[in-house]
Order: sequence, then structure tokens, then C-alpha cells
Amino acid sequence: MNWRKQFIVAPGAKVDLSNILTDYTGAFDVTEKDAEKAKKQLKNNKKKLNELQTQLYGEHKRSVLLIMQAMDAAGKDGTISKVFGAMNPQGTHTVSFKKPTERELSHHFLWRVRQHEPSEGHVSIFNRSHYEDVLIVRVHDLVSEEKWRPHFDNIEDFWAARMQEIRDYEQSIARNGTQVLKFFLHVGKDEQLRRFWDRVAQPEKNWKISNMDYSERQYWEKYQAAYEAAISATSTEQAPWFIIPADHKWFSRLAVSEILIDHLESLGMKYPEPEMDADEIKKKYFGVNNPGDKPRFDLI
Repeated sequence: MNWRKQFIVAPGAKVDLSNILTDYTGAFDVTEKDAEKAKKQLKNNKKKLNELQTQLYGEHKRSVLLIMQAMDAAGKDGTISKVFGAMNPQGTHTVSFKKPTERELSHHFLWRVRQHEPSEGHVSIFNRSHYEDVLIVRVHDLVSEEKWRPHFDNIEDFWAARMQEIRDYEQSIARNGTQVLKFFLHVGKDEQLRRFWDRVAQPEKNWKISNMDYSERQYWEKYQAAYEAAISATSTEQAPWFIIPADHKWFSRLAVSEILIDHLESLGMKYPEPEMDADEIKKKYFGVNNPGDKPRFDLI
């Protein structure tokens, strides 16, 4: 199954999340047996991801930006830990974007993410991102008329302009060699509430939940509309969105890993040519002149 092709949002497509299943599991049945099969496949994929990231780091020609967005409890943290955690921490950087600070609010909304762009050979993972400025900010009408009125006739033109800024930003870093992949973990409203219950019912998980998580559920439809608008407006060839069914974590994690592997393999990465002559070093420092010779460790 080519999940990259199945879950990608084509440029210009109009997204309707109500028509996309949150409990989809592909060829897997929702059984313990199939869940274990998926977890075993993910384990193998993690080894492959580690190899590909090592190639990215060694090649040192391009970088990767992974953006994770979702409703609360959809599994962003778990995906980052269980999937991206397979990569070498020396070559990865994870940033969790919370409520903006006063300093961040005093700058352009893209300022705080620009500081965390990946350098060549590295992977940056955004747990939430600049998209919060067209999601929660839009849902709760946090942009004052004083800010948008001098430049736009209406608020919708303001949001359209902000989407264009995001497209321009992502395409600019893509032209500079950054591979941008954006994942929306699509969880159902009922499944979210079940996960909220799991967090409140288990004392060791209480820290993961707050009153705000529950109060935000009244805005579910507004959030869905905001996501639909953002994904529709900003899924491009250079920075595509993938909508991942997320009611079953074992499936969503596997799907994300498959898509990332498929993309990295498509880059045709190669390790750089060594700066030394390995055969000459073997002869000079280890006394190995022919295949099968045992190395000596008394020459230097």
C-alpha cells in the first residue's frame, strides 16, 4: 500500500475532514493480532529511518522539516517519540510550540519558527507550529480589527494573506534544500474523549490533561473548519500535507513512518566519498595487504 499517495493532499484540493475516516486501518483489521503485526513492521521501519537519517547527516546537502498538527490527544507526542525517536538525537531537533511569549508576539508570526529551521544534514520536528496562527488564533478571533483593518477590507482577506505568507515561507526554505512534510493526525471526536478519560482515570497521566482541553471541545467544528481551510490553502508540491487517520495509534504511527521512509528514499541520498584511501591505511597501519589478512595492532 502506497500510503504516501493515499494520504497526501493534492495541491489545490479542497479538504472536507468529515468525509475522511478517522478509524481507517488499510489492510489491517482492528484486532490485537493485526495491531501486533503493525507494531512489528514499525519496529523494522525505525531501523530503516535510522539508516536514512544517517545518510542525510553524512551527505550534508539538505535538511528535513517535519510538522505535526492535530486536535488534542490525537497522538503527536507519541508519534514523535515512537517514530521519530528512532533517529539519532545528534541530527534531530524537536520543538514544541506553546502559547507565544510576549517577545514572540512582538514579532512577525513566523519569527519564532524561523529560529528552529533545520541546518544541512539535520531534521527538525515541530510539535505544533506556525499553523497555530491560522488555527487557534482564527477559532478564537485573537487578531484585533486594529491590526488587520488598515491593510484589508475584511478579516477573510487577512486570513488569505496569512496563508500566502505560509506558502511563500515554506517554498522559500524548500528552495534552499529543506524537505518539508506536514502531518495532520485526524482523530475522531468520540475517540478524543475516550483518550481524555484515559488521562483523567490514570493518576500518572493526570498531568497531560487540563480543564481547557475539555472546554475546547465546544469549538470542535470551528477547529475542523480552520484545519480544512489551512490544509487546503497550503498543501503544495514543495510542502505537502498528509491527513493520517489517527483513531488507532498503531496504524497512524506506521503510516507516518512509511511516508517518511518513502520520501527519504526518493531523494537518492549517498554517503560522501571518503577523503582517505582505505586500502592504503589498511596496509600502512594494520599490515593488511590482501583480503583475509588479519589486522596487526603493533605497527604504530
